[in-house]
Amino acid sequence: MKTQKFKTNIACGNCLAKVTPILDAESKINSWSVDLQSEDRILTVESEEITADEVFKTVLKAGFIAKPE
Repeated sequence: MKTQKFKTNIACGNCLAKVTPILDAESKINSWSVDLQSEDRILTVESEEITADEVFKTVLKAGFIAKPE
């Protein structure tokens, strides 16, 4: 399992609610979390297969940005 981290603009609980169904639907993601306490709102993704570009595109579907750390 590899861990990838991304800086995001997911800033609050409502933002998290919008992105949750999109990330949960991505079959390549085993688990994920967003640290809302971090200034950079770090998204951590655990996966064997997904690329950083695929994570970016998946998060973008929900209207947010995820840049590799």
